Amino acid sequence: MSTKDIYQDRQIVIKVAIIVAASLLILKAAQIQLFDHSYQNRAESTTIEKNIIYPSRGLIYDRNNKLLVNNKAMYDLMVTYRQVNPAMDTQKFCKLLGIDTATFRQNLEKDWKSGRFSKSIPFEFLPNISAETYARFQESLYEFPGFFIQLKNVRGYPLNSAAQIFGYIGEVDQQKIDASKGLYVRGDYIGITGIEKSYESLLAGKKGIEYILKDNLGRLVGPYKKGSLDSQAISGKDLIVSLDIGLQQFGEELLKNKSGSIVAIEPSSGEILTMITAPTFDPNLLSVDNPNRNKEIQKLLANEYKPMFDRSVMAKYPPGSIFKTVVGLVGLQEGVWDASNYVYCGGGYWNGNKLQKCHRHVSCSNISLGIQHSCNTYFFTEFRRIIDKFGYTNPQKGLDVFSDYLYKFGFGRPLGIDFPNENKGNVPTSAYFDKVYPKAKGGWRSPGIISIGIGQGEIQLSTIQMANLAATIANRGYFFTPHLVKTIKDGGKIDEKYTQKRSVGIDQHNFEVIIDGMEGVVLAGTAKNAYIPDIPICGKTGTVQNPHNNKKDHSVFFGFAPKVNPKIAIAVYVEFGGWGRDFAAPIASLMMEKYLRGYISEGRKKWETKMKEAKLVNYE
Repeated sequence: MSTKDIYQDRQIVIKVAIIVAASLLILKAAQIQLFDHSYQNRAESTTIEKNIIYPSRGLIYDRNNKLLVNNKAMYDLMVTYRQVNPAMDTQKFCKLLGIDTATFRQNLEKDWKSGRFSKSIPFEFLPNISAETYARFQESLYEFPGFFIQLKNVRGYPLNSAAQIFGYIGEVDQQKIDASKGLYVRGDYIGITGIEKSYESLLAGKKGIEYILKDNLGRLVGPYKKGSLDSQAISGKDLIVSLDIGLQQFGEELLKNKSGSIVAIEPSSGEILTMITAPTFDPNLLSVDNPNRNKEIQKLLANEYKPMFDRSVMAKYPPGSIFKTVVGLVGLQEGVWDASNYVYCGGGYWNGNKLQKCHRHVSCSNISLGIQHSCNTYFFTEFRRIIDKFGYTNPQKGLDVFSDYLYKFGFGRPLGIDFPNENKGNVPTSAYFDKVYPKAKGGWRSPGIISIGIGQGEIQLSTIQMANLAATIANRGYFFTPHLVKTIKDGGKIDEKYTQKRSVGIDQHNFEVIIDGMEGVVLAGTAKNAYIPDIPICGKTGTVQNPHNNKKDHSVFFGFAPKVNPKIAIAVYVEFGGWGRDFAAPIASLMMEKYLRGYISEGRKKWETKMKEAKLVNYE
């Protein structure tokens, strides 16, 4: 046989071998696809699972960089119903988690027809698992397909203070889920009240997504497509609030066993230094990881003094005699009153045949003394001049001019603070009185509304509005909208509306005579117990009539310090506290001293002890 023939025979053999091998491969592939389902089963048993990665919620610090609100890890057990193995070891499962089989069935079975739950979408099976339970359960998690652990962050409050300011987080409801366009899902937590609510968009951060492969036993195989489709969670922004937490805690101690509020503002910026309401509570009681959370909420709601009602911004009160400063300012600006006007006071003001009483004091030869001695007669007289500026028979126009000034001060409308549920208070207008006293029945005149002139009657303000009034007077005619957030860490600015001066339309020189009177109140007037050596305080007391006959009047004080270049403006409202000098004035002066000096001087510690130990209400 020639070499050529041998070569041709080898080619034929190679070709036949290739054909045979290819045929065998085709037959094997056909067998796998048509007859052997093991590979198909393996593929089907590998599932792609979409996990939500929850970001860390932004932290909150005070103006001195003290941590006020932090995060604590919380583990939720989630489940996808369709992936659950009906033959799973339920007894072992329940033992690991410390639940009974009845709870297991209750938590797994849902009202599938309601549309709130889907058998294909994960839902919360057991919330708030402890770290110890999580560690124990994690080792056997692979035995229970369909179940997985979701890590979330819940809030902690290391200083147990300012509960109403921070607010609390809670599970999102269906209404918010529907309105969020996919942003929220069942089991998410959002800010419900306070700063947590106001700054939810910044604090919440952005959720991430992780796609992972799991085998038929629920064990991790690896990331899907090497993680190319994953997105990282973005942590929420940290906030620095304007609070001085030390001052906040001090004020809460002073208001213990009392009902009322304290608001302090830095006049030069509008930053809120304290915003205290009493009674208060430990914010940790409403933390999501508190197993008794719902009971605590119900307990707080049932308390007759309403600890969850933030009196600093939500309550509206007659301001009492502190309102005389506003009457004085408007009268001077409108030209119906002169700072040197003399008013005789013989124990009261005769309004027709009715004597509206005033406390005993010397008659006032100028407006500063009128403020110092808190003379009702003086400001009844000035108020009527304002209302009757356009004639006794045309009080509507005079009252509307007066009301316009009040709106400029931020009364009768929300100030626009960065905090929910701010009460606008009440400013009576001519339209209101025209409705109450229609012309057909004789109408109304200035004598009928004279009580407004001393901060009683229909005028009502919130404590933060009173504090802002103090800041406005301290600034000699303007204010910055009060706000709680000072800055946003790592970039970001607060809303520019909080950095804009807001004029009240009254000339600076008119403020000086009012301020002199307010200084006289502390030096030689109704608030001598608020005097602090070396700290010039300007203030005004108020005693507000209480319609409840069985309880004392309300004690009120507002003011600022020092007189020149003021650093703090404050309003204190103590319900059932009696005269303004009894509680509100000493509490305010203690707060100012604490802020300006950092301590209470030895000679004034008796007042600190007296205020802390005084018990006006029993809400425990």
